Amino acid sequence: MPGVLAVLEQRDGALKKVSHEVLTAACGLASGIGGAVEAIVVGPPGIDTDSVGAFGGEKLFVVTHEDFKLYQPEPYAAAVVERVKSGDYTAVVLGATAMGKDLGPRIAARLACPLAADATAIEANGGIKVTRPLYSGKALSELTITSTPCVISVRPNTFTAKENAREVSVEVIQAPDGPNAAVRARTVVVKEPETARLDVAEAAVVVSGGRGLKESENFKLVEDLVDAFGNAAVGASRAVVDAGWRPHSDQVGQTGKTVSPQLYVAIGISGAIQHLAGMRTSRVIVAINKDKEAPIFKVADYGIVGDLFEILPRLTEEVIKARGT
Repeated sequence: MPGVLAVLEQRDGALKKVSHEVLTAACGLASGIGGAVEAIVVGPPGIDTDSVGAFGGEKLFVVTHEDFKLYQPEPYAAAVVERVKSGDYTAVVLGATAMGKDLGPRIAARLACPLAADATAIEANGGIKVTRPLYSGKALSELTITSTPCVISVRPNTFTAKENAREVSVEVIQAPDGPNAAVRARTVVVKEPETARLDVAEAAVVVSGGRGLKESENFKLVEDLVDAFGNAAVGASRAVVDAGWRPHSDQVGQTGKTVSPQLYVAIGISGAIQHLAGMRTSRVIVAINKDKEAPIFKVADYGIVGDLFEILPRLTEEVIKARGT
């Protein structure tokens, strides 16, 4: 019976959090179509894959090569396509991450099959029904895919990872050739940020600052709240990134990163449509702004109208008390 193939991501030999979300989405789809969930991960030798069975994977294919520590577009796509052609799959599911947004179209093009990107819901219903946001999140589109196989990328932090323990068998495949002169693009180096904070696209809590902070030094207030939460990341609006207050890696919005954390705190951000496009699917949105007419309040679950320089330190204190640290 046709199954679902989950494409997992690794970083430095460990599976990324989004991989567990992809497995959860794949399991939900597989239960609707009655198939099994298999997974594939491409990377260097020695990837820690112990969690695959815990999140529902029944068979794992590990394609390894010393040169696969970093994402290599063409070899990664070739490995996934070869697996799809060797098996029997209704769908290929991967994360709509920086890697997934590049890899998904490559897989779909090589397989000449449909691609549904940035899905926020998937279900089997007379085909595969995919829900995805349109027009900067102002509308939701429902697509029904009847052709198989198909490729679906899922928005990070939308499918909450759920443990679903299964017996998993692992097949390690040594790739004969890594990236070489024949490929058209090769990743040589990835520059890590100077700080060791979480990436906004992966964090469960994102605290973003905007022009209301007045100057870059005041982002210390945002960082203090992030540290109080512990599992949070610093985000920023485009205006402050353009001003050089924060690196582009922190930018949330249409021209930055799309995030869907459990909690999104917008501090001093008015809520331009470009920013809302990148965060409006967050589970809970809290906005702090002195302008009660700010557009951000239209999408916020909780709004605080007031001076952020008074509110933020008190909020940080309360979070620390609540966490008992």
